[in-house]
Amino acid sequence: MILSGKENLKHKLMIITGEVSGDLIGASLIRELKKLDAELTIFGIGGDRMCEQGMNILYHINKMAFLGFTEVVRHLPFIKKVQAGLLAVVKKEEIKNVVLIDYPGFNLNIAKKFKKNRIKTIYYISPQLWAWGSGRMKKIKRLVNKMLVVFLFEEKLYKSNNVDVEFVGHPLIDRINEYQFLSKEELFSKFNLDGSKELLLLMPGSRKHEVEKLFLQIIKAANKLADEFNLQIVIACSSNIDENLFYGLSGHSDFKVITGYTYDLMKYAKFGIIKSGTSTLEAGYFALPMIIVYKISGLTYLIVKKLIKVSKIGMVNILLDDNVVPELIQNDVSEGKIYDAGEKILSDKEYYNSVKLKLNMVKDKLGNEGASARAAKQIYALMNET
Repeated sequence: MILSGKENLKHKLMIITGEVSGDLIGASLIRELKKLDAELTIFGIGGDRMCEQGMNILYHINKMAFLGFTEVVRHLPFIKKVQAGLLAVVKKEEIKNVVLIDYPGFNLNIAKKFKKNRIKTIYYISPQLWAWGSGRMKKIKRLVNKMLVVFLFEEKLYKSNNVDVEFVGHPLIDRINEYQFLSKEELFSKFNLDGSKELLLLMPGSRKHEVEKLFLQIIKAANKLADEFNLQIVIACSSNIDENLFYGLSGHSDFKVITGYTYDLMKYAKFGIIKSGTSTLEAGYFALPMIIVYKISGLTYLIVKKLIKVSKIGMVNILLDDNVVPELIQNDVSEGKIYDAGEKILSDKEYYNSVKLKLNMVKDKLGNEGASARAAKQIYALMNET
């Protein structure tokens, strides 16, 4: 139901995200917001999970999967169309508050337009300012009314720059605690996995172009590791990826593709080869030894390399302030280097166990249960300020 009338303006909100991870976070946030206000009507960009929670989807995240400068330039006409569409809904529905979830390239840009229209902006899941330097901090100070962050070190960073910020904890804790796990036996039986072999888990991304850049080198190295260490290859497929993509790229079918059981796979896998992003943090929660891989277009990489201020890209390595798991970036994403990094860990039991032990500390860095509820209370309070 779309509300109308001045008395209902505080029952309207826009939420914008552009990725699968943001859709999960947004869905939990909407669920908690609806507990505070059952009349709340929410518009914006999201995915199937946010739609299930009752959001009016103006644009689906499947249409928003841009990665890197060159890809964004190519999609500029569509991006401008989306921005204009969002602003039109904000004006028509007289929405006074917008929540931006991660997705900084798009969200920081449209935040300028919200600022001009005197829309209050709350940013949930911070852009990685520690990686990008001071430029984005200045933008956030200028454009964002409130930051809600999921890591303690982010709160310290924003406070030191006089930004209104609140640490709410990471919603991953609640999501995993609420998840109904299969037993290992149930998982293996359900997908006809070989009980005599441990799992080698591959997660080459949630976007088609990510998979296309990474998968061939990953699967070549994975085949060697699987043969050498008696493993079976399983691919955790994102819900917005057609599993036939993997078979088409690899030219063979010596692996299982499984959609919708990612946490079960992380919990029971022996080792992972995982594209940099939220999935590496989730794998870290399960203390899964892994290799982090990342590759973007050549031009984008040249630009990013000049702008990035940190030596680590994997969230587990950043959180633990240590090179706990190997990171292979750009041209290092090769069959040989992936194999070498995996072989080094899998062939040395002491090294393997030390990696697991360090990764066990990731949980302690994510805060307590109830992150989505705390974020929702902060947002609702801001919505109702006079």
